Amino acid sequence: MATHQVRALLMGGQACVFYGAAEFSRDTDLLLLSDAANLERLRGAFRELHAECIAVPPFAAEFLDRGHAIHFRCQHPEASGMRVDIMSRLPGVDAFPALWERRATLADTAGTRYELLALSDLVQAKKTQRDKDWPMLRRLLEADYHQHRPNPGEDRVRFWLREMRTPELLLEFGRSHPHLCQELLAVRPLLVSVLSGDFAGLVRALAEEQQRAQETDRAYWQPLKQELERLRHAAARKPPSSE
Repeated sequence: MATHQVRALLMGGQACVFYGAAEFSRDTDLLLLSDAANLERLRGAFRELHAECIAVPPFAAEFLDRGHAIHFRCQHPEASGMRVDIMSRLPGVDAFPALWERRATLADTAGTRYELLALSDLVQAKKTQRDKDWPMLRRLLEADYHQHRPNPGEDRVRFWLREMRTPELLLEFGRSHPHLCQELLAVRPLLVSVLSGDFAGLVRALAEEQQRAQETDRAYWQPLKQELERLRHAAARKPPSSE
């Protein structure tokens, strides 16, 4: 992707590894700009990777723009079997140009650069209907806390108060920054329990917050799943091509 200058951001499990919340993932998940020039660069990268589209929907900008993920399998000897999933839209986050502007850029010892979704955007992207994403979301935020705990600054504390999933840490922030907690009540009502020191109430509120987010994500994906089913049925009915 870097060689072909594809404008894409790493997300998913491998991005979590970069942020210090280790997660094993066989897939590479990319969010990318879906304009014609960038998709042509992506096609060049996929040709080099010997990557083929392995499921519906087919590789087309119209499906990316509607929010679908498109799935590829690489056959190049150095990436044999690797699956690459691409998207151009994510529920609950800004459009790609804004995400690109606040991306995180890392480099390895060989000088290869990796462009990642910003942590705040990755956190939003992890608020899915899948139960397995929520423990990772908690670990992502805890890793950020442990990295920046000595001198976080008010903006980062606000971020933790808006997003942290660990009740003990939320109560710690509330004791240390009650004015920020009060400031964010309208954004996150469960901070009432933080201000009052109600641990049991906070645990219940976190569970309810997760359930609401999962229901929102499920509703977002329902029409897209229905469209995929129609595409699968259409592909199954299509007669085989004659030689």
